[in-house]
Amino acid sequence: MGLLHLVIVGLIAGWLAGQVMKGGGYGLIADIVLGILGGLLGGRIFGALGIWPRGGILGSVLVAFIGAVVLVWITRLIKKA
Repeated sequence: MGLLHLVIVGLIAGWLAGQVMKGGGYGLIADIVLGILGGLLGGRIFGALGIWPRGGILGSVLVAFIGAVVLVWITRLIKKA
């Protein structure tokens, strides 16, 4: 169930980040990867702040979404430079 959970959370978070950041997303595979990497980054950010969200899959999606948004923002800053 861990891998399936990771893929579902990654897909949802990556797609949401693509929509919120005024883009159409990056495609299914890229959205999943973006969401998974965003989950790792979001976990680090929340951990550094001492915040541990609860709520099962919704909490996981929230953390991954925030991390994915930060990741997209950083990527777009680098592309502009």
